[in-house]
Amino acid sequence: MSGYKQKQHTGSIKRFVQTLTLNSNEEARREYIKWHSPEHNWKEIRNGIREVGIIEMEIYILGNTLVMIVDAPEDFDWGKAMARLATLPRQAEWEAFVSQFQGCNANATSDEKWQMMQRIFYLYD
Repeated sequence: MSGYKQKQHTGSIKRFVQTLTLNSNEEARREYIKWHSPEHNWKEIRNGIREVGIIEMEIYILGNTLVMIVDAPEDFDWGKAMARLATLPRQAEWEAFVSQFQGCNANATSDEKWQMMQRIFYLYD
């Protein structure tokens, strides 16, 4: 593994890390990955993520465990941004669509699905 190239940003940013468990069904896992690929993801969802102020978002997978990393400006308010994101075009439709692959209640909000992780170590100066 050669690692993943990171984009350089000017100024301070803050990072949020969340986890979510997918259904253990292998076909559901493959479908979830497919719908997050550049060929199949929904443009409105990408646009909405940027519109609420998120600079970068990455999702990693191991088995049926997802980890999402979100970089945002230092003054970013997670609660306000997620509330606004939920009102943007096709967001509710997207959440309902991907819920079929996720191991949680189909009516759960994004904040109920994605569990915020706590950083326990860092190597920054």
